Amino acid sequence: MSFDKLWPLLAQGAADTLYMTLWSAFFAYLVGLPLGVLLVITRKGHILPAPAFNALLGGVINFLRSIPFIILLAMLFPVTRAVMGRAIGTRAIIFPLIISAFPYVARMVEGSLDEIDHGILEAAQAMGSTNLQIIFKVLLPEAVPSLINGAAISVTTILAYSAMASAAGGGGLGALAITKGYQQQNLDILYASSMALVLLVQLITVSGTRLTKWVDHRKK
Repeated sequence: MSFDKLWPLLAQGAADTLYMTLWSAFFAYLVGLPLGVLLVITRKGHILPAPAFNALLGGVINFLRSIPFIILLAMLFPVTRAVMGRAIGTRAIIFPLIISAFPYVARMVEGSLDEIDHGILEAAQAMGSTNLQIIFKVLLPEAVPSLINGAAISVTTILAYSAMASAAGGGGLGALAITKGYQQQNLDILYASSMALVLLVQLITVSGTRLTKWVDHRKK
């Protein structure tokens, strides 16, 4: 296939992939970020200890994380149809992507907050800071570099999920590679779509790494 014909397909596929990935990542963080904070602050010995709640929340998140995405996608077909109006398509796939991604995001956020020196929290408590002040003025600001790095990893994971979603009617580069590439034995489209996915992953990874270094005050 000539480049003139291949380029529009790749451009549309990349646009659909980014549409699914970025919207899914946005909503996954709306859910996963506060859950990750709760996983940390409700531990025994932390600022808002609630061991029973922490164990329940951790169990639910671990359960959702243990389900392979392609299986979760099929399980959610009826719910996706009810929420999005249809079960397949580029827009519809965003819902199962969010459900699959937010537990992963929650654990990534938890890991970022775990890196903070506990002495900083003790100092904030000694100065009379409230729990909300500790969360928004100590925990989250101190974890920003790690959170950004984790966000880049999360987005690339969602990008990979979006490619898998093509097997169930999703769009994007994954669908292009499978339907127009593999199934129609058009190797030009198959390899070009795969390389486009690799380039997107590299772009997100490099951007996340550079942004992490830029905001990390500890290395300045």
